[in-house]
Amino acid sequence: MRNKKTIGFAALVTALMLIAAACGGDDETTGGKGASTSGGQKGGIYRVGYQEPFGFTDSFDPSGEYLGSAFGIYSNLLIRGLVGYNHVEGAPGNVIVSDLADVPEPTDGGTTYTFHIKKGTMFGPPLSRQITSDDALYAMERIANPKTAAQYGFYYHGIIEGMQDYVDGKAKTISGIETPDDSTITFHLTEPTGDFLYRMAMPAAAPIPREIGECFEDAGQYGRYVWSSGPYMIDGQQDTDTSSCDKIKPFSGFNPNKEMILVRNPDYDASTDSPEARENLPDEFHFLLNSNAKDIYDKIANNEYEDDVASEPPQTLRKYSTDASLRPLLKQNSGDRTWYINFDLTQPPFDDIHVRKAVNFVMDKEGIQRAWGGPVVGDIATHIAPPEVTAGHPTGDEYDPYASPNSAGDVDKAMAEMKQSKYDTDGDGLCDAPVCKDVLHFTRNYDPWTAAEPVEEQSLEKIGITLQERELADFYTPWQTMNKTSPIASGAGWGKDYADALSFTGTLFDSASILPTGNTNVPLVGLTKELAVKGEIADLPGRVIDGIPSVDSDIDACGKLLDQERIDCWIALDKKLMEEVVPWVPYLWANNNTVIAEDVSQWEFDQFSGYSAWAHVAVDQSKQEGL
Repeated sequence: MRNKKTIGFAALVTALMLIAAACGGDDETTGGKGASTSGGQKGGIYRVGYQEPFGFTDSFDPSGEYLGSAFGIYSNLLIRGLVGYNHVEGAPGNVIVSDLADVPEPTDGGTTYTFHIKKGTMFGPPLSRQITSDDALYAMERIANPKTAAQYGFYYHGIIEGMQDYVDGKAKTISGIETPDDSTITFHLTEPTGDFLYRMAMPAAAPIPREIGECFEDAGQYGRYVWSSGPYMIDGQQDTDTSSCDKIKPFSGFNPNKEMILVRNPDYDASTDSPEARENLPDEFHFLLNSNAKDIYDKIANNEYEDDVASEPPQTLRKYSTDASLRPLLKQNSGDRTWYINFDLTQPPFDDIHVRKAVNFVMDKEGIQRAWGGPVVGDIATHIAPPEVTAGHPTGDEYDPYASPNSAGDVDKAMAEMKQSKYDTDGDGLCDAPVCKDVLHFTRNYDPWTAAEPVEEQSLEKIGITLQERELADFYTPWQTMNKTSPIASGAGWGKDYADALSFTGTLFDSASILPTGNTNVPLVGLTKELAVKGEIADLPGRVIDGIPSVDSDIDACGKLLDQERIDCWIALDKKLMEEVVPWVPYLWANNNTVIAEDVSQWEFDQFSGYSAWAHVAVDQSKQEGL
């Protein structure tokens, strides 16, 4: 997502075999019980301007939350998994390391993993108790509980023995998970799974105190009560009355409509962790909701915010990329992310593959890139998975099935494709059926998405399609709800969940990802009548349920392979999706641009979350304003 720093996928697959444990040792590190060993300055408040509401995709409940920025808060600061990452950029940032437990070696032919939780790893006050194997088991039970809306539960359901039966209500326990004592948890898998440790490093798999979590087992409820196992906690947790469920109140430091305030967790013992993973230098983190992107960057320029989770306006990117004095404050890193326009394959006119191909041919991707701010924001995308996720995939120049002059769209090829559509009634290359007019289009209600709208509209008008725009402050909720989403949408991007293409292609296009709410397979590739009924779309007027293509068998086949065969399989599936399914118009392999303030004395990028590595940042308090 920048001047591209390409990470070879072969190296990432190799990293699976080079999983390294980061030792705790006796050196004191910054946290509840230590002092800094890094060159960064300890202390101060690190403030982050946050553009979107803290509702996220599951109200900040780690069992179901599915946004990278939330992953960053969890894994850098708030909660610890059995294993995790060092929160650095590039290939080293994709290597699994020790966290609450050391990294285990699989046994039984790769089907058994046993974790031993370190002594001295604690939940924060007022629980102030040792984390146990039962807490890790409870996190897995929440993943398998449909009420807690684990959006990426498919990573676990069919892999851990007995978990699917638990999901389906056929069993009261997960037979494939054993907890023989308080510090040991063993997972028995249905088959060897080379990326299992990556899955265990996801936030949903991090231990949750059962006595707190069981009080909040409806979707999203636990988001106001996320209990710390990391170096920081949400302010107010320490004052919570845990004597009964009805006495537990939302933490004072988290107002989803205003802010999230994190303070140090006094029960965090840095000797159980690693300074390579977490340095924990600021005393507090303030994530401050501010829907005005210009104001966010004005505050960063004035040292009133240190960092951002926001979409940089094009003028901001131009300013920081062209001014030599500001250029060091613009951080560009590979976020392994594709921005795209998606179709719902059940909604006309996009149930017709010829219409979908025509849109790919006609779309002015260069114009969209320009609306976003020019080449500084990233490279024009020509297929689904970004090159960093599948090294060896032909580059955009070598593989572009919808190539056009200067990436500005090819009207002739688009019209030739449209002539083959049932929605071109007179064969003139234009979509002229009634369903081609005023097609509902979801996007976000701020730049760069609003800036790109005219480009998208003008492109589609060239093949007879007009749009009815709906600009949304909360884009994800309706977009991911099967019976509320639009026929076409352009507000979404996807970054890898972890360093394997399964977490990209599999997550987005497997029918197992189709959910009534929190749906990640928004095009509904592989939709069945049963899934359509569950999503309450089977009887909606105009929906086309039959004949939706599936790539489930392709995903299953690729997932069982290793090394170069696995890479080649994902490459072939990417091509199949682009040419035989056509669920998207991928338009940008985006740089991850972050603007930091001059008072930031240390900064790092977290390759896992795709955002700032808050575990490693530091601030010069003498330069801070507004405190």
